[in-house]
Amino acid sequence: MIMRILPCAPVVVALLLAAAPARTQQRGATDTACARDVLVANSMQRQAIDQLEQAGSEAADQCRVWRRHVETMRRVASVYGRCLSGAERTDRLNQVQISEKEFAGMIRSQCKGL
Repeated sequence: MIMRILPCAPVVVALLLAAAPARTQQRGATDTACARDVLVANSMQRQAIDQLEQAGSEAADQCRVWRRHVETMRRVASVYGRCLSGAERTDRLNQVQISEKEFAGMIRSQCKGL
């Protein structure tokens, strides 16, 4: 049996080889974006904790800070879920999701009408 090489085979190979750096560049850009996003998320998480510590004793002030904290934890969880992997992803996601649930519960029980 004689194998015949199709004339388009070299073109396909050339296209695949040319596309490989583009895929690597896209992955690199995504990695860079995720690294930046994780740094921002870490900062947001620290700021949210600082705001909790500085919240006044007035119920309305506390509820406002708690609501902001819940929203921040949701955003941070989104970044961690998208950008982290393995045990680090599991640990950090668990941390922010527990915090979000705790404060959402406090809002439901203590912030009615505020």
